[in-house]
Amino acid sequence: MVKERTLLVAAGLSIAGLLVAGAARPQADKPTFARTTIDLGVVVSDVAKAAHFYGNVLGFTEAGGFSVSGEMAGACGLTDSLPFKVRVFVLDKEPTATRLKIMEIPGSASKRVDNTTIGSTLGFSYLTVRVSDLSGMLDRLKTHQAGPVKKPYQLGGNNYLALVKDPDGNIIELIGPMN
Repeated sequence: MVKERTLLVAAGLSIAGLLVAGAARPQADKPTFARTTIDLGVVVSDVAKAAHFYGNVLGFTEAGGFSVSGEMAGACGLTDSLPFKVRVFVLDKEPTATRLKIMEIPGSASKRVDNTTIGSTLGFSYLTVRVSDLSGMLDRLKTHQAGPVKKPYQLGGNNYLALVKDPDGNIIELIGPMN
């Protein structure tokens, strides 16, 4: 032990330093993230219209929601102490499914971002949704009079991309095969 301690001290290390350094390293068996999906929150001008679009037009499933008190919203920096309700939508009901959280903040001075194109404004610009049948989704959009921005673009093979906008102009990128 004396020999090992002498080598450590000569290298500029100490037993205590090694213990601290060892404690600072993340454990190899513990992942950094608890889930491999993320949730996305979208502030909208009319939560009922947005819920209709994401639920009925695109086919997401509503999976509950929750309220945020004015006290919590102010303390966390979410709003200027304005309370709000969040409606949660998912593509699948599996426990780790990505959740789209839509909310309207009554009394706030929310401003629309410029979503003319994805490069019009800095920040998060669009949501990508991969579908199993893009032609079926396009028919669904047509039924609800929410057609794509332009005709679908062929990515390669039978894989296409189409853009649609929600009631607030937020861009939704739909990718999938034309069946």
